[in-house]
Amino acid sequence: MNAAVKPEGLERPVYGQPDERELRDAMKRDLPADTFQAQSWRVIWFLPLQLLIWGGLAVILLAGLPWYANLGLGLLVGHSIGCQALLAHEVLHGALGMSRRWQNLFGWLGFGPFIVPPEFWRKWHNVVHHGNTNAGDVDPDSFGTLRRYKTDPKQKKFTKLAPGSGSWYSYLFLTYSFTFHAQLVLWFQAKRRKQFRGFDRQRAIRQSLVCLAAWVALAVVSGPLMVFTVVIPFMVANALGQGYILTNHFLRPQTATNNPLDNSMSLRSHPLLDRLHFRFSHHVEHHFFPKMASNKAPRIRAWLEQHHAERYVAMPHGTALKLLYTTPRVYKSATELVDPNRPERVVDLLPLQRQYAASNRL
Repeated sequence: MNAAVKPEGLERPVYGQPDERELRDAMKRDLPADTFQAQSWRVIWFLPLQLLIWGGLAVILLAGLPWYANLGLGLLVGHSIGCQALLAHEVLHGALGMSRRWQNLFGWLGFGPFIVPPEFWRKWHNVVHHGNTNAGDVDPDSFGTLRRYKTDPKQKKFTKLAPGSGSWYSYLFLTYSFTFHAQLVLWFQAKRRKQFRGFDRQRAIRQSLVCLAAWVALAVVSGPLMVFTVVIPFMVANALGQGYILTNHFLRPQTATNNPLDNSMSLRSHPLLDRLHFRFSHHVEHHFFPKMASNKAPRIRAWLEQHHAERYVAMPHGTALKLLYTTPRVYKSATELVDPNRPERVVDLLPLQRQYAASNRL
């Protein structure tokens, strides 16, 4: 059984085992050394992605194609922007090596279209999220605990935007929410949370405004074609990323130990999409070794399935998305989700652990 630790802001003990260090040490001991070495050559993947993005935009603007062809190109551009962000995520963790200056360059390519400066992403994602994953109300990427909504009832309106609320507009959430959430973190959370202390928030705001200006300039140049050069690429890129990000943690218990086996979840995606999306589906693996290149993540998955199959969860991607939209987002306890607008609607997460553990596949 998983050990329990009394949390802050939850009504019941926190789920999880405090053995993450032992697990990391065991994987490092058992797996080949090159599993954890920087894979600098993978930076070459930015080249075809950049060609697809700029080439697609140029064709839309200059070729005079029919709307359905422009729609296809807009989808391709948006998908390429999303893929590029997944690769930039690795770069900014240091998985591809390189100096900080070079990392920032590729970070701008990957996250600039989402209006997220690379240094802000490092602080928000690498430090605050990775350091406090699914921890009470501290993780900036969580809807948090019921305590928060009892303290400030006005926040209940915000949860209606999210998957699982049942509102019609929640089905649009994935198409804008990465950028939207990033701005909430930058303008509000980074201002008042101690975890962001020392971060140059004003500089990040100025940089974000420059990114926004670039989108506005493209929209002006595009005229009516902005539907295909701005709106569709922006929505597709956001949806691609959020289709992974929201499923990686929102269906897992809250923990106090920051153990990826307990607070994170991987996905089982189509093999072709898995490669196109730089194996972002391997998310438990990533949280164990953030600086590991994603092309080595399958080794971690195989080890976890062999040694901790009853704890390792990786459900089919489509199933995870369906569950995301059929469960509430706020934690009543460490292992229970609740809708703060309908407190009688409670979902226990532990059956999902038992149903989708790797041990049921072996």
